Amino acid sequence: MSSLLNFKIPELTSMKNYPKNIFYIGNTNLLNKKKISIVGTRRPINYTKTLVTELSRKLSSHGICIVSGAAMGTDALAHLGAGSNNTIAVVANGLDIKYPSINKSLIIDIEKNGLLLSAYEDNEKARKYTFVHRNEIVVALGDILIVSQADLNSGTISSIEYALKMNKEVYTFAHRMNDSLGTNLYVKQGLIKVIYDIDEFIKSLIPNYKNHSNNDEFLEYCKINPNYDDAVLKYQGKVFEYELDGKISIENGYISVL
Repeated sequence: MSSLLNFKIPELTSMKNYPKNIFYIGNTNLLNKKKISIVGTRRPINYTKTLVTELSRKLSSHGICIVSGAAMGTDALAHLGAGSNNTIAVVANGLDIKYPSINKSLIIDIEKNGLLLSAYEDNEKARKYTFVHRNEIVVALGDILIVSQADLNSGTISSIEYALKMNKEVYTFAHRMNDSLGTNLYVKQGLIKVIYDIDEFIKSLIPNYKNHSNNDEFLEYCKINPNYDDAVLKYQGKVFEYELDGKISIENGYISVL
């Protein structure tokens, strides 16, 4: 059951109008952590899926809380990579509604271990304007905004615009010319920066950053139940090697650690 937040979130004062109410379920202590917002298309290409997962996992492993909007695609991958205990999901409906239904188990996981936020009372369904408002809250909460991939005129573009109005730095991944026309346009205009190397990018945020990946980085990656095709793309022969060794299992196109 959701509760009404009884204090102001300082980061949200950067919004055009501070939300009338903020409802929550979960661990509000996450609001006190350093936060980075990650958003993007609901239909990321495999390249983007892999990078979002790796980036959110590595940021989370260094104590940075990942903020996103619980939507399909990029949002879900960002939450999964961070781990449900170190992520904040902002939704565009009442917290009693698990939307989108495809992410129901993820949302329940976050409300148990992380933090769910909404500007809307229970029973209120998502509408076009609530999604836009949700995007503004997601952007405001993060110190910076990372946009994984976006088409022209997509909903993600509103997030970029909010971030620029709030004077926040915006980043995206290096993409081929036609793979992310929305972000490429902003890169061309010099309004957002490009991440060419994830470890170098994190080191620019965290001076004492060290890649915590141990010799079994692949097993750590498998703990988020990645898509089989994405895992093969990223780790190639390790998928087959670890399956033969009985370290992982593959079922319905997803990998699990045994």
